[in-house]
Amino acid sequence: MKIEQLIVQHLYQQKVVTLQGIGSISLNPSVALPGENEKDFVMPENAFSFEYNLKATEDEALINYIVQQTRKIKPLATSDLESYCMLAKQFLNIGKPLIIDGVGTIQKNQSGDYEFIPGHFITPRMEEAPKQIKEKLEEEVSFESEVKRDNGQRNVIIIFITVIFALACLGIYYYLANKKTPESIQQVETLIDTIKTDTLVKLSPDTVVVAPPVAPIKKDSNNFRIVIKEYPTEAAINKAFAKLTEYGHKLEIIKADSSRYQLVMPFTTAITDTLRARDSLRKFFGGNPYVLIQ
Repeated sequence: MKIEQLIVQHLYQQKVVTLQGIGSISLNPSVALPGENEKDFVMPENAFSFEYNLKATEDEALINYIVQQTRKIKPLATSDLESYCMLAKQFLNIGKPLIIDGVGTIQKNQSGDYEFIPGHFITPRMEEAPKQIKEKLEEEVSFESEVKRDNGQRNVIIIFITVIFALACLGIYYYLANKKTPESIQQVETLIDTIKTDTLVKLSPDTVVVAPPVAPIKKDSNNFRIVIKEYPTEAAINKAFAKLTEYGHKLEIIKADSSRYQLVMPFTTAITDTLRARDSLRKFFGGNPYVLIQ
């Protein structure tokens, strides 16, 4: 039986019904409803009344009536009624009327409120509750095949979940293993680009470059270097050089002496940009970068 039919039947019996979020419909208690065989009955004028209330809550009596007539559990009956009311409100809000056979029509007026137009009486048909299925005593019932089928379905579900979990773990491992460049590197790359670094020749990670003597910095020079970090061994600086150049950084290695190697970044920009460049490198690489003066 449809929810709408149950609403009408409940209204005829209890004289009032509430639709949550819409309002309440009442039947005048003085109206005597006809029997099933009375076909010429005419509903008196103003027999029904409607109270518009967007804050109306669910009708507990109506829910219990739905449970009684449909034999559904109460949460399911509540959900059915809620779905009906929500769908009705959606139609009302787009200008389509809510027609309840045997009661009337609810529609949205120009001011945005819901108004009620009484309808005609219909004889409610009370359908019998669903009958329980009785098994024949003489019929032998075997559950062996059903148990096997249930076990098979359960095994398929377990295998499916295991495969999904394995694929998820593999995806996470692949993502972590191939994640080379952190987000901060992209941000600082953009910052370094604003300093207009020149393109330098990329060196292999195994090569130690000893820079030729650099002329003293002049006030009108557009070239300078900033030491990012110093390392005590050739192996340590080669490792750092290989890692950072892999990310696209343009670096050089300077051998200051036998126990001091400098990892530097060259710049070809105005000498007044040294402070800004040094601060940018400090934010990105950490430590205490400084301008190399030779």
